[in-house]
Amino acid sequence: MRKTIEILGIPVDVIDHDGALDNIEQFMDEGGYHLIITPNPEMIMLAQKNARIREILRSSALAAPDGVGVIWASRLTDSPIPHRVTGCDLMIDLLGRMSKSGRAAYLLGGRPGVAEQAKRNMESRFPGVKIIGARHGYFTADDDRLITEELNDKKPDLLLLGLSMGTALNWAHNHRALNIPVIACVGGTLDIMGGATARAPKIFQKLGLEWLYRLIRQPWRVGRMLRLPVFAAMVVRESLSRRK
Repeated sequence: MRKTIEILGIPVDVIDHDGALDNIEQFMDEGGYHLIITPNPEMIMLAQKNARIREILRSSALAAPDGVGVIWASRLTDSPIPHRVTGCDLMIDLLGRMSKSGRAAYLLGGRPGVAEQAKRNMESRFPGVKIIGARHGYFTADDDRLITEELNDKKPDLLLLGLSMGTALNWAHNHRALNIPVIACVGGTLDIMGGATARAPKIFQKLGLEWLYRLIRQPWRVGRMLRLPVFAAMVVRESLSRRK
C-alpha cells in the first residue's frame, strides 16, 4: 500500500530507491496511466500559486522524494523520509532494469541532439535496452500531433519527459490518454544522460548540495533559489499549525 506524507498539500512518497523502482515496474505491468514526479521545494512552491499544477501533482502515482528540502520538511512530520530518491539515479537504474525485462522507453525533451545522445549513451551503458525513440523538446503544436501519433504507434512502456517543470506536468496531463503506462517528468535528467550537463561531484551529492553546485555553475538561478526561505517558513508554519 502506498504511504505518503503531505508537504504544503503535495503528497510525497515515503519510499526508498529500490521500492520506487519496484513500484514503477508494477505500474508498467498494470498498464493504464501513471505519472511519476520528483518533488523539490521549487515544484511545491509553484503548486501554491498554480491550482492546475497543484492538482496534477496530487494526481501522481509516485512522487519520489528528490529535493533535500523535501527530506528536511518530512522531518517535521510523523513520517520522516530517511533518504533522497534522486530522479536522475532512479531513471538510469530503471533503464538498467528494463534492459533485462525487454520493456521499451522513449526519450522526449532537452535541446536538439540531447535526447538522441542520451539514447546512445544509455544503449552503450545497458546493452539490450530498448529505447525506441528520442526527440528534442522544442516542438510546435503540429509537431506535437506527429509525436502523439508516433507514441501511439510505438507504444513505449516508459516515456521520459525532459521538459521544463510546468510544461512537462501539463503535457503529461494533457496526453494521459496515450497508451503509455508510465510518464516520468524528469527535468534535466536527459541533459545528464546525454552529457550536456555535468552531474554534481559525489561530495555535493552526498551532502545534498547539488542545488549549490548548480547555482555556482548557473548563477542566474539565484532568483529561483530565493524561494527556498519562503518554502522553509511555510513548512515550519504548517508544522506548528498541525501541533496545535
